[in-house]
Amino acid sequence: MSNSMSQSIHSPLRADGLADILERVLDKGIVIAGDVAISLVGIELLTIKVRLLIASVDKAQELGINWWQNDPMLTNRTSAIEEENRLLRGRLAMLEKRMAEIGA
Repeated sequence: MSNSMSQSIHSPLRADGLADILERVLDKGIVIAGDVAISLVGIELLTIKVRLLIASVDKAQELGINWWQNDPMLTNRTSAIEEENRLLRGRLAMLEKRMAEIGA
């Protein structure tokens, strides 16, 4: 009797159950929202608005959320911008050299 009770108490959470829950959360999405306001004598001093969305990338895009696509730190656009900057700096150096030759 105590052996069966011991097994049920100490049985670990099933990984497939957690995976199912995580899959469901990412598929449907969860929004957590809250506001904290600090006031003194009826004057609002500070308001903190918290909005948290937990969802898969597909679900976020379905909702129209895609900020990571334009963030240069998260996309390959960083290397394109660096290349463009390198080319522009080269052109600027060439123009400065020509201007120095004309002025000399």
